[in-house]
Amino acid sequence: MKKYFSIYGIAYFLLLAVVLVLLWVYPKLELHLLLNSYHTRLQDIFFTYYSMLAEGPLYFFALLPVFWKHIKLTIFFALSELTGGAVLQLLKHLISMPRPHSAFENYPDMVLPVVEGVNLHSSNSFPSGHASTFFVFFTCCAIFLAYHHQLSTGQDNHKSWAVFSFSLLLLLSFAALGAYSRVYLSQHFLSDVCMGSVIGFITPCLIFYFGRKSNKVKKWYQNNRMV
Repeated sequence: MKKYFSIYGIAYFLLLAVVLVLLWVYPKLELHLLLNSYHTRLQDIFFTYYSMLAEGPLYFFALLPVFWKHIKLTIFFALSELTGGAVLQLLKHLISMPRPHSAFENYPDMVLPVVEGVNLHSSNSFPSGHASTFFVFFTCCAIFLAYHHQLSTGQDNHKSWAVFSFSLLLLLSFAALGAYSRVYLSQHFLSDVCMGSVIGFITPCLIFYFGRKSNKVKKWYQNNRMV
């Protein structure tokens, strides 16, 4: 399992390393302006609606396995989202950081990039709940894809391995795109979505790991092959 999921994990940590370097090199507000330096009408529309996936559609997609009698997939997502959400809300209210809309008000010489029609929030910026949800959903997908690949392949096939690797990287790209949408819309700073991604990545991994360690859950996994 570790061998198959490691592609997603390594790619995530490489992406996280790049983000941490940016956070270390650039001041917070300057970095936000840098990441929002180029807007187009098409991008405005795309990121506005793509960001909305974390407000309902991803939960609907997570329910779909129930109709194919794979309720375990939905339960895994639900546990991951509830656990990650609890941690996230605790941090939001303990730290209570201002959002870009509020932070930029103190710097009138700096113009906050905004997207027309987007209602900007002002408080509880850190961490990003949308970023966490995106990473929970796609990390759950990556874990089950890796588990399915482990069960269905007896030997390495270069062609299937290439397709499998590309699929994992595509899932990570979808998650990262969702996280970036929050920066593009000026709803969050990069540090907010970075922490949200960490919560969204770690939570499903921990739940899957400790679930596999539990004898009761282990029997359930064995009796309900994740295919």
